[in-house]
Amino acid sequence: MSTDAGSSHPESTTVTVRCTGHVRDAVGTHELEYTFEGTRLRAFLEAFFTEYDVADLLIAETEADATARGWARPPDELPGTWRKNPPGDQTRTFARVCVNGRFNEHLEGFETPLEDGDRVALIYPFMFCC
Repeated sequence: MSTDAGSSHPESTTVTVRCTGHVRDAVGTHELEYTFEGTRLRAFLEAFFTEYDVADLLIAETEADATARGWARPPDELPGTWRKNPPGDQTRTFARVCVNGRFNEHLEGFETPLEDGDRVALIYPFMFCC
């Protein structure tokens, strides 16, 4: 956590949080301003999850929780650049954390720097099956 020059107080950051699906239901709103101590996505998530009980909706505890199971087998060689957050820093299947419209795994994962005014989206869609 960084501090202001000449001050022992931690730096705080204010972001706009947008929530969808089950996260929106649990938080009670689709958008809010949120101030936390720190300047990284990890610090935001820790503070936010302390105040709002939504960590279980978003964060995968195991590799199996982060892996989608489907009908299609992936090709042996995937096209383009594929990045995945390390174990412990992964989201659940179909859940995502975005910073300014980009998935965190395409930035610096949970170490992505945040600045005042950034947008953090916590996405866990409603899904229905027949």
